[in-house]
Formats: sequence, structure tokens, C-alpha cells
Amino acid sequence: MGSRKKLVRYFFFAVAGFFFMVALAMGLLQVYQDKIIQLFIAEANQHIKTKVTVEKIEVTWWEHFPQVAIRLQQVEVTEAVPGSTVPLAKLKKVYASFRPWDLLGRSYRIRELHLEEGEVYARVLPNGKVNYRFFQSADTVQDETLDFDLQHIGLRNVHVVYQDAPRQQKFSVQAHALTAALALEGPVLQVKAQGDAFIHTLAIGQNDYLKEKRVTLASKLSIDTQQKTIALEPSELQIAKAVYQVGGQIAYSQKTRVDLHVNGKNTDVQSILALLPPRISRQWGQYRSNGEVYFKGKVKGEVSSRKSPFLDFAFGARGATFYHPELKEKIERVSLEGRFTNGAQRSSQTSLLELRKIQGRLHGKPFSGEVVYQNFTDPTLRLQARAQVDVAHVLGLFPVKHLRSGSGQAQVQFSFAGNLRAFRANPYHSGVKAAGTASLQQVSLRFRQHPLPLTGLTGSFRLRGNDIAITDLKGMFGSTDVQVKGSFRNALAWVFFRGQRLKIEADVSSRFLNLNQVLAASEGKSSGAAAGRGGKAEAYGFNMPARLELDLNTTVKRVQFRRFKGRQLQGKVQLKDQVISTPGLAIQAVGGRFKVQGRMDARRPLIKVTSVATLENINVDSLFYVCEDFGQQFITQRHLRGELTAQINSETYFDHHLSPRTDLVRAEVNTILRNGQLLNFAPMQKLSLFVKRGELAHLRFSEIKNNFYIRNRTVYIPEMEIKSNAGRLSTITVSGTHTFDQQMDYRVRLPLKNHRPDKDERFGVIATGAENNPNLFLTVKGQEGNFKVAYDQQRVRQKVAADLKREKKEIREIFQGKKKPEERPEEKKVKPAAKYFEF
Repeated sequence: MGSRKKLVRYFFFAVAGFFFMVALAMGLLQVYQDKIIQLFIAEANQHIKTKVTVEKIEVTWWEHFPQVAIRLQQVEVTEAVPGSTVPLAKLKKVYASFRPWDLLGRSYRIRELHLEEGEVYARVLPNGKVNYRFFQSADTVQDETLDFDLQHIGLRNVHVVYQDAPRQQKFSVQAHALTAALALEGPVLQVKAQGDAFIHTLAIGQNDYLKEKRVTLASKLSIDTQQKTIALEPSELQIAKAVYQVGGQIAYSQKTRVDLHVNGKNTDVQSILALLPPRISRQWGQYRSNGEVYFKGKVKGEVSSRKSPFLDFAFGARGATFYHPELKEKIERVSLEGRFTNGAQRSSQTSLLELRKIQGRLHGKPFSGEVVYQNFTDPTLRLQARAQVDVAHVLGLFPVKHLRSGSGQAQVQFSFAGNLRAFRANPYHSGVKAAGTASLQQVSLRFRQHPLPLTGLTGSFRLRGNDIAITDLKGMFGSTDVQVKGSFRNALAWVFFRGQRLKIEADVSSRFLNLNQVLAASEGKSSGAAAGRGGKAEAYGFNMPARLELDLNTTVKRVQFRRFKGRQLQGKVQLKDQVISTPGLAIQAVGGRFKVQGRMDARRPLIKVTSVATLENINVDSLFYVCEDFGQQFITQRHLRGELTAQINSETYFDHHLSPRTDLVRAEVNTILRNGQLLNFAPMQKLSLFVKRGELAHLRFSEIKNNFYIRNRTVYIPEMEIKSNAGRLSTITVSGTHTFDQQMDYRVRLPLKNHRPDKDERFGVIATGAENNPNLFLTVKGQEGNFKVAYDQQRVRQKVAADLKREKKEIREIFQGKKKPEERPEEKKVKPAAKYFEF
């Protein structure tokens, strides 16, 4: 019981003593606060040789208890460059702390410095001078001293930027909670640092390292101020799960020389890629790995604006698995040995990257290879690869932008050796060696921008230098089958480098070509439905690659495009500089033969098509049907019969959806229509006042010849004679215009017999001269569904005036004796009986 009371008594005295000491310290702090601040300012002014502005200074005990701290708020330090007003640091709070019992001796030693919430901008100017040497030795010693004896420095939420202009370096680090313990033993300063930081970038030249990485630091180093060396004991830098151990020495007496070694622990592909510049690692940055991935290396030599240290790093994998977290595919059982060095000259010219003994499996299929990339300034590449792959798994692991999916099997063997610059300049350079083979078995590819898949690809390829020979490639594109034999010229350069041309020389054959599907522009429009309903041209797309050349000999047994169906398509098709041309292309269609030669220029926003087309014995009703009555309803495939032979010289413009610009169409059409028939044509029915309706419903004519012209959305029809089977309309003369908006303006002349039955009629019809027959002049004007047939008074006046002028001339010639009067009466001519109509 007595001992318990003693314990309580001792505890009471201890607590009382503690509060007494706190009260005493607070009292002393209150008494000496102004004096401490004055001493701090005086001491700081002796050591700091640049301008410093502070909003408020006060002494506090609680914020860094048990240390007493001098708190400076809203601190701005100007950089130590004469005449400059650029800030070196902007900090919300700065704490300089000392021990409480320094208050009793009135000798204050600042042992800790804490910087919080701000920015520090340290830089090396182009002339080599620095902006951060603002601290200097004191000139005088005060009676009541306040000295700086820093043993601890802390950074909390401070953004530190270091920029070295001569070396083209920039380091940007956000220090979340970094502390450094300092201990001075003679000329050697021991520093032990640890904490968390976020590295925005470590930029050296054009490369950014450790960009946007969160790191944990634990390091210990010794700085010898006399020998000017830094001994870095094994320190650790942790990035995610990977830990990098760094050790060695740095000398900075006259030149900066390093001798460091690096060893990675718990590393994976992500941690190794983190050390590479984003321009190299970006395309692989999403991939992860499991298994053993190792990394080690050394850095040795001078570091300056003119020299780089020697780098030698070894890395590799043993039985590792690589995968993409968003994809299902994996590369398994991967083994490789890699090495990177900047060579004897420590430059990009002597740099070397090796990947040797590469082995692995993709979905059970083996692959192997080797890569050597030498001289980063003027690179030389040596590559060997051999693989058996499933196309679906390859695309699952390495997605291709324009492909949605794929399937099938492929075997590839490939080798390349040569200088890439020489290869780019001359793909057929003798110093470049390339060879290989590839075979496809039932490969299918689905595209993102086209609704139809490419299926059943089977064939083999052989790489010879820069060209690929296709021995026999077969496949289906929708319902279109394709068989190709030929070569791809400049194929390897086209794959490796942008801006290279690809030329395809091949024989292409097909049993069936479905242009509705081939030209389909988007998945949202069904080409098959369009074909059945006469779909519009907007359902198609036409874009020619600028650097693709074609020289194709084509043979197609059947062709279909909307209503058009053809057979035996043969000819040559060439493409160069976005211009398609053909010296001759022929096809059998609509009962006859169609030939065309011309060119299609797709280099401008409007596609220009110039052509000379020949039609031989084409069924005109079928032609109107497959051409969908040419977009009008005035005269359709139901109204016409006959065989058409024509030559069409045209110049047409389309947009890249194959919609025609009808206002720019120019054409001359030379036509011959044989064995023609005009059936139930509405304008002819309106002539029933003069001719029996039955004859008008089915007019026949043996041959019509004429030249038509198309310009400014108008078809111009010169005057032509149509000799028909109608007795009263044996010869019809037609001319006029017909616009693309279906505005008609036709002029028709109908010769009518005007005689009554003759007494000699029993012997046959009495023939009279054509000049004695009256003519009926009519006009047909209006739109296709609303037109009028009217008497053409203007042409009648012109005809009367012309006849009077002719007769006047004849009378004058008779009186002048230049022409004898015609003998009368004219002898009657008897012809076989024929039907006639009396009007």
C-alpha cells in the first residue's frame, strides 16, 4: 500500500514537473520571442546574399514539438543572379527549429529546416552559372549567437524543378514527404534520405525518363567536401513493386565522373519500360508480365555537356508470361537475353541493342527469333523470326487499328539484314538482304470500316529482296471470290516506312464479282437491299490510296452491280497517282457487248471520269432497265425495243460517294438503233386525232441514226427522221431538248397524205411526190407527267416563208431561162395497194 502511494506521488511530481517545464519554456519563449526573431533575421542576413520577402515571422512550439520553431509564412526567395527578379523559391511555410533548452543558454542552434507547400526553381544558366548559391559564410560573430547547424531537412508538398541549360536537362519532382538526416564528421557530410515523391519527368536531351512515376526513396551517401567525392552506399529506389539498388561513387572535383552499378529486384516488363523514354515505351506501356524478368547494369565515366558515361545493361526473361490486362491473350514460356550499351565511343553511333535467344508460345504455337539494332544514328538492323500463329490470338494480343477480328492459321519465316537509311533511300540496295516465306490457311479478317469480311484466304507468299511474290492466293470478299497470282513490288519498304509506294502486278480472276458489296461504304447500309430496291449511290464509297499502284489483268465470269449483270469481263486495269485507267475493258451484258477505255482521276475532291465507250447490239429495253431508266419516267424500258449500237465520248464528275455531278456532265453519243419499237408511248397516243390509236400503240422502225449531245444537264437531240410502219406517219421528224429535271421541249413534224381515192385506185394507190404532202408541225412541252402536245405555229410560219422564198427563186429562174417549166400533166405511177387514212 505504501509503495503504491509512492508511485502515485512520483507520478504526480513528474506530471507537475513536466507542466512546470512547459510553463517555464512558454514563459521564456514569450519573453525572448522578439529577441529570437531579431537574432534569426540578423543571422539570416549574414548568410543569405539575395532578396527574401516574408509576410510574417513568429515563434511556435506546438507545430514541431518538442522542438521550438521559427515559422516564416509566405516566403519568396529571389534567385542569386545579379539584376534578376525571378523567384528561386515560393513557399507557404518555412520552419527553422532548435531545442527548447537553447532558451536557457540563449545560444540558439538551428538544427532542422522544414519547407512546406511551395515551389523551388533551381537552374543552371547557359553561361554555366547557377541561381541557387545564395548562402554564404558570416562575416561577424554575435554575442548572443544563433547558428545554423543543420542536421535534418524536410520537404512536404514541395515541387522541385531543376533545369540545366548547357546539358539540356530538366528534372521535375513533387516531394510529398521527403526527409534528409545530416551528420558532419570532419570534411565528410553523411546524408541519409528517405520518403515519397512523384517524378513528373527526368528529361535528358530529347528523352523523358520515369515520366509520371510515383517512387519511394531510401538512400545513404557520404559527401567528402575536401576530396569532392560522393560515396553512394547501396540505396534503393522503389517504383511500384520493383526495387532498384544503386551504389557506387561520384567525383566532382573538376569534371563529374560516375562509377555506379544498378541491380533490379522484383522487376517486371512494366518496371523496365518505366526506365525508357515514352516515345519508345508508349506502345508497349499497357503490357504486363509474370515470372522472372531481370535487369542489371553499370554506368561509368565522365558526365558533361560534351561527354556521356559508358552504359552497359543486361536484361532478360526466363519462363515469363507477357499479357495485356484488357485482352485475354498471353505470350507464355518466354525466354530471352537482352543487352544495351552505348559502346566504346559512348554515343548513339556505337549504341547497340540485342535481343537474343527469343523463344515463347502463343496459345500453344511456338515462335523464336533474334534482333540486333546497331548504331542509333544510322541504324543497321538484323532480324530473324520464325512462328506458327493463330491469327485470332495474334490480333488479340497486338490489335491492329483497322481490323476488328481475325481467324485462321499462318506460318511465317522472315530474315532481314541491312542499313535502314540505305534501305529507305533505295529499297533495292545491294547491301540489304531480305528473305522469307509465309503461308495462310483459311484466314478470315473483319474490318472496322467495311461491313464485309475477307474470308477463306489460302495461299503462299515468298519474299525476295524487297518484293513479295504471290504464287496462288484465293479468298472470298462477301460473295465475291478472288484468285491472285503476281507480285507486290516494294512491299517491304511499304511496310517499314511511311511515304513508300506499293505496286501490285497481278493476274486477278473471279467467278463472281459483286460490286454492291465491294463498294459498300458503311455497315449501316445494306448493299444487298440497295441492289434490290435500286439503292442510291450514297451507299457506296470510293477512295484511292495515294501511294498504291496497280497493274492488273482481270478476268471475271460474272459481274453484278445493282440491276446490272454482265459476263466475261476481260481487260487491263491500271492505277497510279490516284488515277485509274484502262486501255481496254470489255464485258458481255444486256444482249450485246460493251467496251470501254478511259481514266478515272480521284486526286481532287471531285472524281473526273473521261471515257470512250462502245456498245454493240445492246438490247435497248434491257439497257434502260439496268440503268433504272436513267432516273426519269418519261420514256422507260417498257416503251422501247430494239438493238442499240453506240459510241459514247463522255466527261463525267462524281463525288467520293459515287454520286454524279450532273451539272458538269459532257458527252457526245453517236447511236444507231435497229429493229426499233415504240410501245404505248403517251405522247404518241395524243396524236390519235390524226392516226388510228392502234397503230400509235405499236410503232416499228427499221433504223434510227443520230448524234446526241449532253451539256448543262440537258440532252440536245438534233433533227432526225424516223421511218415507221404507220401509213399516215410513215416518216416522223423529231428534234428538241430534254433536261435532267425532266423538262421537255420537242418539235415534231408529221407528213400526212392529203389525196382522196383515185378512179384508178383499183390498180393501186397513186403515189404523189413527197413535196406535195402536207406537214403537221407539233410541239411537246412540259414535264414527264404533265406535258402538252400543241400546234407549232412558229415552225409553220418558217416553213411557209421558206416555201415562198423557194418558189420565188424558181419563178425567177424560169423567166430568166435558167430552168424549164415542169411538164404537165404528170404521168400517173401505179403502186401496189396499201392502207391509207383520209384526213
